[in-house]
Amino acid sequence: MHPYPLLDRAGLIARLEARFPDPFLSLRDLPPPETFKDMARAAERIVQAIERGERIVLVGDYDVDGVIATAIVSRFFEAIGTPLETIIPNRFVDGYGLSPTVLERIDEADLIVTVDNGISAHEAARICRERGIDLIITDHHIVPDPLPDAYAIVDQKQPGCPFPHEEVCGAQIAWYLCAALNRRLEAGVDLKSYLDMVAIAIIADMMPLQHINRVMVITGLQQMERSVWPFVQAWQQERSEGPVKADDVGFTLAPMINSAGRLEDARIALAYLLAPTLEEARSGYAHLKALNDERKQLEQSVTDAAAAQVDAEAPVIVVHGEAWHEGVVGIVAARLARRFERPAIVLSEKEGICKGSGRSWRECHLYDLLAREAESLLAFGGHKAAIGMSIATDALAPFITRLQDHAATSCDEEDPVDPEILGELPFELITPDLLRLLERFEPYGQGNPRPKFLTRRVTLAALQTMGAEKNHLRFTFESGGLYLQGVQFKTTATYPIGAPCDITYTLNENHFRGETTIQLMVEKIEAI
Repeated sequence: MHPYPLLDRAGLIARLEARFPDPFLSLRDLPPPETFKDMARAAERIVQAIERGERIVLVGDYDVDGVIATAIVSRFFEAIGTPLETIIPNRFVDGYGLSPTVLERIDEADLIVTVDNGISAHEAARICRERGIDLIITDHHIVPDPLPDAYAIVDQKQPGCPFPHEEVCGAQIAWYLCAALNRRLEAGVDLKSYLDMVAIAIIADMMPLQHINRVMVITGLQQMERSVWPFVQAWQQERSEGPVKADDVGFTLAPMINSAGRLEDARIALAYLLAPTLEEARSGYAHLKALNDERKQLEQSVTDAAAAQVDAEAPVIVVHGEAWHEGVVGIVAARLARRFERPAIVLSEKEGICKGSGRSWRECHLYDLLAREAESLLAFGGHKAAIGMSIATDALAPFITRLQDHAATSCDEEDPVDPEILGELPFELITPDLLRLLERFEPYGQGNPRPKFLTRRVTLAALQTMGAEKNHLRFTFESGGLYLQGVQFKTTATYPIGAPCDITYTLNENHFRGETTIQLMVEKIEAI
């Protein structure tokens, strides 16, 4: 039996507070832009280009963080009345980031600025140098050795950078770049109004919701209630009533924005983010919603095929399929990692190349694991929790064998104690007052996961299926004479009614036809 403590109110508060070694910060505590190494040099060069009327090209990325970062800088340049050309690479044509392929589309630029990419763009940096183009890289990913030969590099992970927080996303650095420009130009742009965009990127890019990330997300979510941007207003008109929470962004808005780059072209999402009118934003929202619905269907199809390949004994899941859609393999990897509780890599095979993404599980450092096989890979990058990679198909089998050997020694067997379970929670403590207490520690997400609880020896009193495909379950649980409702989504599991069991779950409020009830979001049911 796992040694989870039996919780009371004081114990619950203590365990939540322990997640935050630093005090909760305010916007006044944000480090100044110049805390980033090379930020002053980058800002000075951009100001010089603005004053000289030089041609400036911004190169973003096709995920949510990259598209948001592009939108932030675009909005700022629009506010100061300066022309800016923007390019977001197409996942299927250009590949990732600033590449020679992207540079072929740029004629006679004086200055190129990247957001959320570029830290590994050695070849593109060389070409820029040969063509007399100054290159400013702003990125947040792990830095290579050596660094690209650029005019300036703003990346908090580079050696000698005094910025105090290592885990920030590309859109945050883009926002900081605008703050530095705002100060030097004395432009007076209200950058606080941009924090709703920043919050979306922080949540979508799974940054830890601690230190400055926490206050920027809290402020950004509050900004969304009164946002000046038509794209937020269009989304607000489609969502349920109530205050915007991190889950609303992470599970609805962010996947929609991401779907454009995954299935077609991220410029569709950028147009939505930059829509000048509510009518255009509504049209963009409808387009993204349709793409996201298509993405869900593709994702389910690939997930089913990938799950059928899984070796349940392997320390790392590696699966591949012919022409699996590249836009959904990362999502599928995340689903497999959660389902099988181990790192997962999902690859799409096409024309002799396997290309895809991986997601880690718990403390296994997936980037370091793949770095040991760097010579056998055509390309790879990422960080501890997520990687992208490509490999020749004929090299895949020996790679998998070596990777499993590395994982067996590098990724220690997981502690059976789930660190996200705060403790055992009696049903009598599950009250509206408890939900108000949990709200004090929002937003929940990476680094501050939504609290999970365990209740032992409950009785499954009733069970019914839900949904058009009957793949969701609704439960009634009884413990100590108290009854609570629960749901479990996307499952084909069966459970015996009337049997005692232990349940693991999170809590939320269910709003239906004017009534508000407490609902258990069931993760696991274990028969006793």
